[in-house]
Amino acid sequence: MQPASNQVRPQNNLRTLLLVEDEADARTILGRRLQQFGWHCLAHPSAEHALQDPELRYAEAVVADVVLGEGKLSGIDLIGELRKREVRAPVILVTAFADHQRLQAALNAGASFLLDKPFTTEALRSVLDKVTQVDVDLARLVNRALARARLTKKEEEVARLVLKGLTSAEIGAMMGNSEKTIKQHLTQVYAKLGVAGRAEFFHLVFPS
Repeated sequence: MQPASNQVRPQNNLRTLLLVEDEADARTILGRRLQQFGWHCLAHPSAEHALQDPELRYAEAVVADVVLGEGKLSGIDLIGELRKREVRAPVILVTAFADHQRLQAALNAGASFLLDKPFTTEALRSVLDKVTQVDVDLARLVNRALARARLTKKEEEVARLVLKGLTSAEIGAMMGNSEKTIKQHLTQVYAKLGVAGRAEFFHLVFPS
């Protein structure tokens, strides 16, 4: 089965969610329901498979089974691997064996929520709404805005430096590029974000 991310490009109004579930039927059903809830699912049967997804860095939330039979990594292991790749999206772990030891391990790894099986898709939707609420933390606001813009790595780096107040010339000097090249990257950033310039960019990321 090919991952969903290779089949359908997300619509602009859909948020991106990484779904890791080794049972094919459950993965298909959850993917369809979550799409109805406004999520574009990157659906994978294992953590190893998920970590190869080219759209991984755009994920705004992660739902993963703790026990994944198709690979060596568990859902708990996946959290650490995501953080190594600078994917900071909140992680909801799903388990049929919610003992105290496993709960502690999940929380220590950085899980945002542990959801017991069986669960309804409405229950999952409610949890997703809670863990993806807009955070007042500035880093979360920046990550949220840039994830939705689907920028290249270079564009994202430039965008983050702009948000720190650097000029195009200063960014160019830091990155070893000409001011003209940086301005070209910014043109692409603004186009993907749907803004006209720096002022609108700042207002989009940090709404008053």
